[in-house]
Amino acid sequence: MFPLRDTQPSYSKPVVTVLLIVVNILVFLYEASLGPFAENEFIATYGLTPDHFSFFNVLTSMFLHGGWMHVLGNMWFLWIFGDNIEDILGHGKYILFYLLCGVAAALTQTLFTAGSRVPMVGASGAIAGVMGAYMIKFPQSQIRTLIFFIFITFIDIPAWVMLIYWFGIQFLNGVGSVGTSAASQGGTAFLAHVGGFLTGILLVNLMRPQQRYARRKDLSW
Repeated sequence: MFPLRDTQPSYSKPVVTVLLIVVNILVFLYEASLGPFAENEFIATYGLTPDHFSFFNVLTSMFLHGGWMHVLGNMWFLWIFGDNIEDILGHGKYILFYLLCGVAAALTQTLFTAGSRVPMVGASGAIAGVMGAYMIKFPQSQIRTLIFFIFITFIDIPAWVMLIYWFGIQFLNGVGSVGTSAASQGGTAFLAHVGGFLTGILLVNLMRPQQRYARRKDLSW
């Protein structure tokens, strides 16, 4: 399943979401401009390696990606779900929310792969937090989805169904990776996705939405 768009309107300009997308793409373009050796050095320097953990690298690793599909996929999910969370939290709270989700995601993955010497990169942990918040705040929003199953089709799926399905896949894969060699050799950081998603659910309820969102919600009832 691949989400194409959602039906939840946004009532403010997604300034921070657009800025995050631009910064991530610019950093990746810089990565791609490096030669293979220099790129590996760049990722080793600014990615997060659990074996020698650094909070500085937690932050820098959130803006690095491992390939075109990695960065474009992450930015697409951020574009679909991020504007609505930015809308209800406001720009300032939203950037703090995003970064905290990314930190929690990195800490979760590090906890279970503490001996790994493979650098972790990517914004997917922070974006997973955005998705968790979206599920809580807009569960009935319809997600226009591209389905690949024998044939290709488009269907509308309630956000809570799609996001619980997505989380279940991350959780099962994450649990399955614990204690295996794959957990220390690289691959997808599924447990980072789990940690980010759960943190997003928690934080969006602690960071009170803006007054205008509460009023809109009351009127919609």
